[in-house]
Amino acid sequence: MRSIYYIIRPFIPRWFQIAVRRKLVLRKRAAVSDIWPIDRRASKPPDGWSGWPEEKQFALILMHDVDTVKGHEKARHLMEIEKRLGLRSSFNFVPERYNVSPGLRHELKENGFEVGVHGLIHDGKLFSSKRIFEARAPLINNYLKEWNSIGFSSPSMHRNLDWMTLLNMEYATSTFDTDPFEPQPEGVSTIFPFAVNNNPSQKGYIELPYTLPQDFTLFILMKEKNIDIWKKKLDWIAEKGGMALLNTHPDYMSCNEEKLSIEEYPSKYYEEFLNYVKTKHKGQYWHALPKDMARFWKNTMPQPKQPNKPNEPNKPKQPKQPKQP
Repeated sequence: MRSIYYIIRPFIPRWFQIAVRRKLVLRKRAAVSDIWPIDRRASKPPDGWSGWPEEKQFALILMHDVDTVKGHEKARHLMEIEKRLGLRSSFNFVPERYNVSPGLRHELKENGFEVGVHGLIHDGKLFSSKRIFEARAPLINNYLKEWNSIGFSSPSMHRNLDWMTLLNMEYATSTFDTDPFEPQPEGVSTIFPFAVNNNPSQKGYIELPYTLPQDFTLFILMKEKNIDIWKKKLDWIAEKGGMALLNTHPDYMSCNEEKLSIEEYPSKYYEEFLNYVKTKHKGQYWHALPKDMARFWKNTMPQPKQPNKPNEPNKPKQPKQPKQP
């Protein structure tokens, strides 16, 4: 069904796509209240965990997937908001969907931000077959090299963790602790990074699951009018000592609250969240770029255990056999 949807999507009006998705999300929301926005099983630290740098209580990672040319045009505005607050983030661009400005990439890096690769075309087909993925992987690797990037963000969180070891990257964001509204809804049930390396002949990578709900889900599909869910989830992650990774989209942020389109929300929500972090949790968090998080995790956790992969059910424990008399 997902493959069929991405074939016919270009012919479906955007307003109709959003209207249908809203109905599906709202219908599902009540049924998953036990695991969303908080899945309490995700709080367990990995074996060997000794804590964040500088003895901070939790980690904070900011990331932006730039899906369209509209988002590309808003990147500088978002960069200035974060600079003013003393924060930095990663901007992930789609190489072959729109023209990615070399000047913008240079400006971001010069100001202490990070640039990553967000798929290749963002057409929903990257993981539709291994043949397609293997054909596109070398092109993605070319952009990673050309942009001097080490991070990959998967479009629509489509993924195959094993296939992704073909990419020349140090980290990826293609999973989440819990988000049953995504096309591949199975979460990894952890608010910590983890290593992916199932083939000794490949170097593997660090997976950084996003742990705060995506802005599109909250404000476009659910039509939330405040950031209470972000606050609630952030406070829980801070309490459990995990990684708060927020992945937002400048495409859907609007500076003109009076003229919001069907797929826009006020950019002040994001700025409000940043101010909440800096005031409510002042001095409690280690704020890092994704690349710094990946390298810290690789160096600190030499053999971290990988949680159950998305799309694989949790294996039940085998009952202990009684001793023979």
